[in-house]
Amino acid sequence: MGPAALAHVLRPLTPLPEHNHPDLLVGLNSIDDAAVYRLNGEQAVVSTADFFPPVVDDPYAFGAIAAANAMSDVYAMGGEVLFALNLVAFPDNLEPEILIEILRGGRDKVMEGGGVIAGGHTVTDKEPKYGLAVTGIVHPERILTKGQAQVGDVLVLTKPLGTGVITTAHKREQVDEGDLEAAIASMSTLNCKAAQVLVQAGVRTCTDVTGFGLLGHAWEMALQSEGGIRFWWEQLPWLPGAQHYAAAGCVPGGTGRNEEFLNEFVTLPANFGPTERDLLFDPQTSGGLLAAVRPELWPVVQSKFLEENLACWQIGEVIANRGIKVA
Repeated sequence: MGPAALAHVLRPLTPLPEHNHPDLLVGLNSIDDAAVYRLNGEQAVVSTADFFPPVVDDPYAFGAIAAANAMSDVYAMGGEVLFALNLVAFPDNLEPEILIEILRGGRDKVMEGGGVIAGGHTVTDKEPKYGLAVTGIVHPERILTKGQAQVGDVLVLTKPLGTGVITTAHKREQVDEGDLEAAIASMSTLNCKAAQVLVQAGVRTCTDVTGFGLLGHAWEMALQSEGGIRFWWEQLPWLPGAQHYAAAGCVPGGTGRNEEFLNEFVTLPANFGPTERDLLFDPQTSGGLLAAVRPELWPVVQSKFLEENLACWQIGEVIANRGIKVA
């Protein structure tokens, strides 16, 4: 669902203050990546679910991407994945071997993250869909949330952007094979190590960049933190070919929904045309982590990312004025 439709559906379901549970540390009352429920002073459960139709043709790669995307919400909260349940919708006119490969891709990715597939649920559907319900664990005092950004924080991104336009070009058979392979490699990369670096460095504000795009998830961070965000266009990292495919009109449908919802909150340079706008509102699949890092912590975070051979880019800053600005 687009952000406007989702907000409309969730608005009447938000619990009243008197209905809040003291151990539900993160729930419907906050716009965040996963629910967090405290078990005791040392442990809290992180719970999330995500699934979607294929974004690539290869079943194994699709399974791995969908699993990485679902687990990312646990990592964005600073947690570790314990186990996951498969969520499957599959047509009865497709070969079962296709589903086997999808599930194998998901299983391997969960195992890579240190978790295990513990079961699942299947339904028959006209269009295949796959994802996971993921359960993780986090220390109650070390939860990463969207709402703790402070003015002056450095904004850090851990994966390049552009998966939406590239997978759309793939669907239209207009993509270069090398560009697609780079996008698949990025989408299949787990965010667990990047999250571990952030937690160990003392970072407390984080989200992952997925369907609402860079600006959509940044807006959620700014809203929860009661501040604003400024991005530097020239510092944004792009997957190979992303700008080319956006200029060629390979734009997913979710781009327009994102822009329609966010338009009043976003200020873009006057000289930006459709290509730049489409890239900024591009819905991502299994994107990177977007973290707000205190300036004094940034050298430590940057050094640790280099030491672990992990990618990261400084792409902006937290500002006092509300809204999202691109300069």
